[in-house]
Amino acid sequence: MLLRLPTSVTEAREYLAEGAVPVGGATLVWATWQRDGFPELALSLREVPEANVLGPHTVGGAVLLHRIGAGVPDVLRLAAATVGTGAVRRTATVGGNIVGSTLRCLLPAALVLDARATVLEPDGVREADLAEVVAKRPVLLSLRWNPPIASAYRKLPGEAGGAPPLVVASALHAGRGTPGRLRVAVRDGYDVLRGTTCEPGTDATLAALRGTALRELPSAAWDIVRTQVTGLLEDRGAE
Repeated sequence: MLLRLPTSVTEAREYLAEGAVPVGGATLVWATWQRDGFPELALSLREVPEANVLGPHTVGGAVLLHRIGAGVPDVLRLAAATVGTGAVRRTATVGGNIVGSTLRCLLPAALVLDARATVLEPDGVREADLAEVVAKRPVLLSLRWNPPIASAYRKLPGEAGGAPPLVVASALHAGRGTPGRLRVAVRDGYDVLRGTTCEPGTDATLAALRGTALRELPSAAWDIVRTQVTGLLEDRGAE
């Protein structure tokens, strides 16, 4: 296998056009390649500046999870900190987790931040929403969002070899002359459900969320949503 390490978006596009396979941190694909055979040509974005941005508004697809710290919203920082072991987080990338993984531990965090993706294709760079990223699995160059007022994340303990553990993420964004917009995303099994509301007050917010896709959650999962949302709103005086 020949691994290409482009140093620019233009160079990366050329390698994609040649059929290079994105490798990310290789934490997910290595075992598959060992079983099924390695591609002739692979591509890593670790030397591309646009894929390594990290700040309060953005994170690059090639950013290693262990680098995600206090400079980003809490929901993303906490999500990254729960992925695998320390050794995994020093190798796994944002793009590999969201695009290449079936678990996508970072996806609920990205959804509640209302993040937009910049994706890389052989014919150029463009913006995409997260639904398209999950469905089509393009090369993720970066994510960008507007920082929330507050955010929260909880991942329940999981059992080895069992179902994916429940994940609950939420973020509150400021409104312009209106109540803040609250987004909640829940990974239940392999499915991710989400809801959004601008209702003022904790009771009205929870009632509105009950009218979204989150109504499909089992009662135990809804209890966690209610606790997290209540804490987020009351801590910020959002009532």
